[in-house]
Amino acid sequence: MLLNLTILPGDGIGPEVTDEAVRVLELVAETFGHQLGLTRKNIGGAALVASKDPLPADTLQACLSSGAVLLGAVGGPAFDEYPRDLRPEAGLLRLRKELGAFANLRPAVCFPALQESSPLRPELAKGTDVLIVRELLGGLYFGEPRSIQGSAGSRVATNTMSYGEAEIERIARMAFELARTRRHKLVSVDKGNVLECSRLWREVVTRVGKNYRDVQLSHMYVDAAAMLLVMRPADFDVLLTENMFGDILSDQAGAVVGSLGLLASASIGGAVGVYEPVHGSAPDIAGKGIANPLGAILSAALLLRYSFRLEREAASIESAVSQVLDAGYRTRDLVTSGQSATSTTQMGEKVRESVKQLAARHEVAS
Repeated sequence: MLLNLTILPGDGIGPEVTDEAVRVLELVAETFGHQLGLTRKNIGGAALVASKDPLPADTLQACLSSGAVLLGAVGGPAFDEYPRDLRPEAGLLRLRKELGAFANLRPAVCFPALQESSPLRPELAKGTDVLIVRELLGGLYFGEPRSIQGSAGSRVATNTMSYGEAEIERIARMAFELARTRRHKLVSVDKGNVLECSRLWREVVTRVGKNYRDVQLSHMYVDAAAMLLVMRPADFDVLLTENMFGDILSDQAGAVVGSLGLLASASIGGAVGVYEPVHGSAPDIAGKGIANPLGAILSAALLLRYSFRLEREAASIESAVSQVLDAGYRTRDLVTSGQSATSTTQMGEKVRESVKQLAARHEVAS
């Protein structure tokens, strides 16, 4: 298979972690007999500096013409004073919208070797394996009107949360379908005791659920979900949520499993999927060689799974990451007392070595 990818390294630690993910993809493609076609383009702050646009036309066209997009991270304090429509994050939001990526999948898995890295007691973090399904193109992040109006000292800011039935239904159906591939449990998160959007959300999700009798559906207010995510994280299977709630809860889930640096994401549902680590650009550690590349590497696994339906190849990456962690390798964000830190490039190298070992074992077994 030809894997035609657009690579968007972006800002901060984005280029560093993306490079490691690409190297893993190159090895996996070689190992499993695929061809890899790579096109690199700018996005975010890097694009602003080069072309005064956080999503240049040639970047968007390359993404639309590819089989999938692998993205590093966007943003940084150097761009905080830019107008809203020119900030790096605006380029990312526009990319998701242009590609029709309405569903953001964020798996949070507590690897057995990292139970001690969680801020929770190991017995609480143990067994955590939650898939957060976040609606990505609606809610407060895209709603209109939005504005800051008035004179200094008496300004009023307005944002609008808005959801239509069709938007809710399509993300709900995807969440139910994904629950069918896992443990058949789905928790839908809302704030139905306060928000009209949430009341409609709960009504539509309940209606869609009638077509998925094999999936156990429950509803939970977002504040209760946040509490239970740290009290009993292993109880969750698939967690369905609107845009802003999902943004917050997925970061919380990253803390539960040990580090945001471990979290991958897939933004899918449209013509082309976008895959990126959850951790952001982390400009304070950019260029120091200490960033955790595992979120980007695991995003590459999701890319293989959801855009190309290459389950065996995706699983080989995930197994390799688990094996490397079992062997005791840790980037700085994961080290505990008495452990030494592995650099960004060393961690990527260890994952590649593990992919080779796993492939060799498979050949011997077959």
